[in-house]
Amino acid sequence: MSNIIKAFINIVNNPIVELTDYYEGRNRINNAGKALEVYIQDAFAGTINELDENVRLRKFTEIYSYQGNQNNPPDLMLKNSDAIEVKKLQSKNSAIALNSSYPKAKLYADSPMLTKACKECEDWDEKDIIYTIGYTSDTKLNSLWMVYGDCFCASKEIYERIKDTITNGINSIPDVEFTETKELGKVKKVDPLGITDLRIRGMWHIDNPNKVFDYLYKYDESKSFQLICLLSKAKYDGLPLEDREALESLGVDGVEVLDVGVKNPDNPVKLVDAKMLVFKV
Repeated sequence: MSNIIKAFINIVNNPIVELTDYYEGRNRINNAGKALEVYIQDAFAGTINELDENVRLRKFTEIYSYQGNQNNPPDLMLKNSDAIEVKKLQSKNSAIALNSSYPKAKLYADSPMLTKACKECEDWDEKDIIYTIGYTSDTKLNSLWMVYGDCFCASKEIYERIKDTITNGINSIPDVEFTETKELGKVKKVDPLGITDLRIRGMWHIDNPNKVFDYLYKYDESKSFQLICLLSKAKYDGLPLEDREALESLGVDGVEVLDVGVKNPDNPVKLVDAKMLVFKV
């Protein structure tokens, strides 16, 4: 079973900075966004240097239970483990567009935003979620954050209170016809002829980890690539001992394993004990 420590070590051992060039030759991928998604998939599966596509696919089957896309989140789910959402930015400080999905501290199988295939890919009710956020130029990966949702996002009740209040307000408008929707609302037959519909969609954004966690880490302009992983100490301590020992004995220049305190997303005056893994080259 894979995890964030294994992915971190795999990237440390194979820091592919010129992402598009690397994957264009292997998979005919010609854009940084898709190359980033494949790099993350390879990092968790341990297949960054695997040239045999059949071997890669068999490994993916062993490691992953689900692969989604932009319209069907999450991007990946590890078997009996975490979900992974991949986001690409072209500015180190720009906000992250989440579109119709609000930020998630956890992923729940009863979410209406998930496909039937995702809900039934394994027996699960709740998963931790890792937001992997890459800052890229046209071809180059400059930095990569891997941060757990419970260090980054508030509990779902915070977001659903806003969503439900908006939806209930829309549904209270008199003399219009509403229809069932996963969005904030959908109004049918707005005009007297009954030929106009209105879709009301949420467009959620969340601040960049470089901004959110600037009290823990400052972006280093002097480095060609930097990787930062952030997870609660409880999550870290629950990962396999052999993986933690492998990380802590890496002995690679530019690698740090730090004890930090993260602001509780539900109550920022409280700090959550956390681990921050850093690699700079």
